[in-house]
Amino acid sequence: MTHPKNIKIISFAGLAGSGKTTATTYLTDKGYPKISFGNVIRVAMQKAHIDPTEENERSFIHELFQTNHEAFVAEQTIPQINALLAAGQHRIIADGSNTLNEYTALKQAYPGNFITVAIVAPKHLRHHRLAQRTIHPVAESEATKRDWTEIEFESKGGPIALADYYIINDRSIEQFHTAIDTLLTETGFSS
Repeated sequence: MTHPKNIKIISFAGLAGSGKTTATTYLTDKGYPKISFGNVIRVAMQKAHIDPTEENERSFIHELFQTNHEAFVAEQTIPQINALLAAGQHRIIADGSNTLNEYTALKQAYPGNFITVAIVAPKHLRHHRLAQRTIHPVAESEATKRDWTEIEFESKGGPIALADYYIINDRSIEQFHTAIDTLLTETGFSS
């Protein structure tokens, strides 16, 4: 498929609690459209009549990986991105693209137009944020297990290591937003 000129798609990579959702919300509040990789999983679970709990979601994702369906989410989201492009959107947020297979599929589908930004924060800070969540809070012991699951079974380390840009999110929300704005300018996303 031929894509319009001057498009940019940004995806935030990082472990749980790093600030991916905060960054995505900040940009969608500015009016940028997003597609949600997590929503693809939730819709697939709904079709399979699986209760949408965090534990079930992790099991469902693990099952996809065990049955060699790692590219399932990317296969579902690329048409959504293409629909936004066809509708005239030139700046899109790909929310939740975290696995190496998703990263590879999007880099191939949108060569030169897909930007991965790794958001990193110290483990103690990420775990503190997870424990403070109002929806699905995560205890310290569970946060450590989740880190290992995300790295070993969900291949989230690859996109973090291969990211085009990095933002260290260990300061105030205002400083985080400033770092995102700087990145938008540097990448030409905000133009």
